[in-house]
Amino acid sequence: MVQAYILVQTEVGKAAAVAAEISKIAGVVSAEDVTGPYDVIVRAQSDDVDLLGQLVVAQVQGVSGITRTLTCPVVHLS
Repeated sequence: MVQAYILVQTEVGKAAAVAAEISKIAGVVSAEDVTGPYDVIVRAQSDDVDLLGQLVVAQVQGVSGITRTLTCPVVHLS
């Protein structure tokens, strides 16, 4: 299982609607609107890195109101 945080910037005033729409996508664990340089933080999971990439590019980035995303895969350092 691969997990990642996806940091999302939205058009002004669109954060809540974007978070609500993203939360409906399969593989999204949570999507919350936040303050700061990003407007929404998403936690997503997938079976492998390729499927995670497809989730981000084909589904998350397709949500209306998004201007930019940054995907941060979770790593487990020993």
